[in-house]
Amino acid sequence: MKKIVHKSAAPLYAAAVVWVLYALLFPLHRLGHFLVVIAASAVVYFIAKALCPDVVEEVKEEEKPQSTGNAELDKMLNDGKMAISEMKRLDDNIQDETISEQIRKLESLSGKIFAQVQQDPKKLPQIRKFMNYYLPTTLKLLNAYDRMSAQGVSGENISGTMNRVEKMMETIVQAFEKQLDSLFGAEALDISTDITVLDNMMAREGLVEDAIHRTQTKEETDEEDLSGGIQLEL
Repeated sequence: MKKIVHKSAAPLYAAAVVWVLYALLFPLHRLGHFLVVIAASAVVYFIAKALCPDVVEEVKEEEKPQSTGNAELDKMLNDGKMAISEMKRLDDNIQDETISEQIRKLESLSGKIFAQVQQDPKKLPQIRKFMNYYLPTTLKLLNAYDRMSAQGVSGENISGTMNRVEKMMETIVQAFEKQLDSLFGAEALDISTDITVLDNMMAREGLVEDAIHRTQTKEETDEEDLSGGIQLEL
């Protein structure tokens, strides 16, 4: 919060009035006269200041967007921040609890998507369509739902459109979940490769069972279980 001090002009006006009145009523052509009027105006000034104190106003400072040095990433983060802010507003406005809960899910998923891309800007191309179409279109649908639900009437156009948005919301949530999941595709592939290499290396060093032997043993065990199950059924 930023503090702004509004200084009262009353003490200055009061001090000025003292000079005017003194000049009208008393002589003002010697040093002593000036000293008297200065002292009188100072007293009046401080009295007026005590009676009319300065007003301190607290103003919320606008947060300046932080630059990452990547113009596209900065735009994504700024647009994402505004989108999440809009979701919060829609959540507060819309009375339907099911829609509100879905909006909160979208808000959470969006925040995680933006965080992943901020952490690894190489993923920016993966969310271009999400940022340019899916996210703004979703907000457009929710804004239309918000406006129509606020009318307090039912009709073919209003009720029909609201029902379509309600049915679409579950699909939209799933799409946002898949968008987030897709950002981990390369990481999942790397981890899978690392696990395979590590497993084979430990097997060659004799630190664990041979990977092929484990696979064969598992297959044999599965066959025995299946055979046993067939015999029981007979």
